[in-house]
Amino acid sequence: MKWGSMTKFFLVIIIALAAAYFLYEPILTSINLGLDLKGGTHLVLELVDTPEAPVDEAAVQGVMHILRQRVDGFGLTEPIIQRQGERRIIVELPGHDDPEGAVQVLSMTAHLEFWDEEGNVLLSGHDLKDANFVYDQDNKPVVSLEFNREGAKKFAQATEEHLGQPIVIVLDGQILSAPVVQDVITGGKAQITGIASAADAQRIAVGLRSGALPVKVEVGENRVIGPKLGEDSINKSVTAFIYGIAAVLLFMLLFYRVSGLVANLALGIYVLLFAIVLSLLQATLTLPGIAGLILSLGMAVDANVIIFERIKEEIRNGKTIRAAVDSGFRLAFSTIIDSNVTTLIAAGVLFYLGTGPIKGFAVTLSVGIICSMVTAIFVSKLLLGLLIDSKILRDTAYFGV
Repeated sequence: MKWGSMTKFFLVIIIALAAAYFLYEPILTSINLGLDLKGGTHLVLELVDTPEAPVDEAAVQGVMHILRQRVDGFGLTEPIIQRQGERRIIVELPGHDDPEGAVQVLSMTAHLEFWDEEGNVLLSGHDLKDANFVYDQDNKPVVSLEFNREGAKKFAQATEEHLGQPIVIVLDGQILSAPVVQDVITGGKAQITGIASAADAQRIAVGLRSGALPVKVEVGENRVIGPKLGEDSINKSVTAFIYGIAAVLLFMLLFYRVSGLVANLALGIYVLLFAIVLSLLQATLTLPGIAGLILSLGMAVDANVIIFERIKEEIRNGKTIRAAVDSGFRLAFSTIIDSNVTTLIAAGVLFYLGTGPIKGFAVTLSVGIICSMVTAIFVSKLLLGLLIDSKILRDTAYFGV
């Protein structure tokens, strides 16, 4: 036995185990969970024609842009905003458990106007630069407004012309407040007062900051996916993964002996590599994504099966163990590449044409395929080569022949 090769073999295993131990926590915290695993709010918004604003392609794109800005105001990780058909938009907010609040923010038209006493429009939301929720000196919630350059001029002129008179602040046709002008305001800033709660002030600020929706939006579906349902999905997926991987590991050991052991070690490194890549990509893991992981795991096993069957065939043809291993990997290489490339093409089509969970499935499947090729072709060959060089594998029975 050559102890140098055996030392290298165990060194690879120790490095993999150490990496799994130290990276477990960072990987676990960096992978985001989708709506079906974490729970949250699922909304279907319908764009509706009105005489003033008919729905067209530009309106749909404008609504999606504004919705994304409003969703960003929730501070959530990996929200999903996707179009469904011509007039529907699906919004999924993982970890968000206030559907009514989300509906109020997302469906709000956010059309702001400043009126005089006769109802004439002095300024509108187009003159705004920014809007933020703050507390005033009396610790009451208000929305602080900042106008753009043109808006600041209009507001200064309006306060000068209506000194001692009220200026009515109207949002989506409802009067929010009507403060009496005490002084000419030239700083380009104002406040909306009289807001009932901090949540309402935050909602109004987010809506105004993102801009007014170009068309009317109605809520077609509104439901909450509880975290318990997501937790149950995770538990079932983990159970299925454990049973599946145990069956695969046992199969490889029974049919391929030492080669099967090497393949099992390579599969462990594959799972670690897969998790590291997902973590670096900051991908969102969903149930379809877990399905993509399990499918790519099966393809990794399939690649090893192809390689080991080639090795057994070469041994039966009279080649030495070293020659049979080298020949088996070489002959199986083109078959493995062809099958994985065609699957990658299919995953690419799913990612390009799919939406939401379908894209998640395509991403995890693609990452899994690439990782499986690396481990099956390179890691398995490295480990098997080290065992052969150590002279521990002298009998063909070790390969199930």
